[in-house]
Amino acid sequence: MATTPNLSTTAWRKSSYSNNDGGMCVEVADNLPGIVPVRDSKNPEGPVLIFQNDAWSTFIASLKNQAGM
Repeated sequence: MATTPNLSTTAWRKSSYSNNDGGMCVEVADNLPGIVPVRDSKNPEGPVLIFQNDAWSTFIASLKNQAGM
């Protein structure tokens, strides 16, 4: 059974694509071994999605591919 990591002292950073007018605001935490936590910055006490590093990398690469980057 997987355990939920303690993220209480995690340093979060807002996505460069998020804006400050109450729109879509995504934060990620870097430098955690093997995982990439993601949360809604408007609800920092809310749920956190946790991705394995390889799944996150694949997700970001597919977004970049769709955007033609």
